[in-house]
Amino acid sequence: MLFDALGTLVRLEPPWPLLAGTLASQHGIDVSEDEARDAMRAEMAYYLEHHTEGRDSVTLAELRGRCATVLGKALPQVAGRLTQAELTEALLESLRFVPFPDAATALGSLRSLNVRTAVVSNWDCSLGGLLGGLGLGGLLDAVVTSAQAGARKPDPRIFETALAAVQCAPGRAIFVGDSLDIDIAGGRAAGIRSVLIDRSVAGADTGDVERIFTLDNLPALMHGSPIV
Repeated sequence: MLFDALGTLVRLEPPWPLLAGTLASQHGIDVSEDEARDAMRAEMAYYLEHHTEGRDSVTLAELRGRCATVLGKALPQVAGRLTQAELTEALLESLRFVPFPDAATALGSLRSLNVRTAVVSNWDCSLGGLLGGLGLGGLLDAVVTSAQAGARKPDPRIFETALAAVQCAPGRAIFVGDSLDIDIAGGRAAGIRSVLIDRSVAGADTGDVERIFTLDNLPALMHGSPIV
């Protein structure tokens, strides 16, 4: 069983209030939440484009420094007042990931059934440590990131790397993700049964894509008929 990370197993708390609070409390710099939001969005856009460059501890530190520079340039109030190290620290403190309530239970149930599990995510090399800190790492057999695999979803190669890690053929695997264009398209391209998790419970039309609203539905996926 393969899983996406963000939006499937974990969520990101809104970072802009945290960024504004950190700048105010630790550095005496006042920025509005709107300004912090715009700056964080600029940083996120840069990170999404360059995250595969964070392949190890050295390149990850370099990537984080560049992301912090992008953040600082979007906030004129901090120009010349904070070092890159201070900006990087403020950035990292504003990024707080929280596991969804059903994540640990679902992974634990799969482990009790001897089902091998892996995360397949467009992320830098820090994801394994992050999931470990959230209490999910020990419930997974592998964590495969685009930075380490050298390919990002929807490229099927990252899925092939994950399948090799858990020693599973594509036709015997199930992949669960929250994005039609990135997760479902990529999983299907790799020949994997791919299921959308819709945590918004929006009920929008997804065509022929199987859909669940919680990871508690995993037993039905494994033993029942397709859910559409």
